[in-house]
Amino acid sequence: MTLRKKVPFVTFRTRVRDESIEGPNPYRWEDKTSDDYFSGKRIVLFSLPGAFTPTCSTYQLPDFEKLYDEFENEGINAIYCISVNDAFVMNAWGKALGLQKIRLIPDGSGEFTRKMGMLVAKDNLGFGMRSWRYAAVINNGLVEQWFEEDGFSDNCETDPYGVSSPQSVLEALKAFQTGAAA
Repeated sequence: MTLRKKVPFVTFRTRVRDESIEGPNPYRWEDKTSDDYFSGKRIVLFSLPGAFTPTCSTYQLPDFEKLYDEFENEGINAIYCISVNDAFVMNAWGKALGLQKIRLIPDGSGEFTRKMGMLVAKDNLGFGMRSWRYAAVINNGLVEQWFEEDGFSDNCETDPYGVSSPQSVLEALKAFQTGAAA
């Protein structure tokens, strides 16, 4: 689906490595805004229910990492993964998966996810409020293409995954580029 919706303006609380800080936790707080992430770039954003969860950790995030170069070949400047998890959890998850290319965005309070219209209750899994699984191609802050899993609802009994997979997004990007060149 193609849209022209602007992403919401949000300030994200992130933790960044700082070599000037000694000790076992050399990180400092840094605020990043939607503009920092999305202005002047064509990116893929994908969202998922939670760090360290099975589908997210086994398929979705690792496959985006593996296919990163192919996305670059299609004119993508960066790929971001956002989740309603705090900066500590997102950093630990990235480290555990050995990420090199995908940037993780912590949406600890769910503000960005709520403003995107993708916040759902997952109380049936003990998660609380989380993101529905989706992906988007965002060009200079505007949603260019949208990939939302079917069944959007609170306390969904299933965890649909396919439409927002990296393979699906990459296929659509290639088709979009071919259509734009015609």
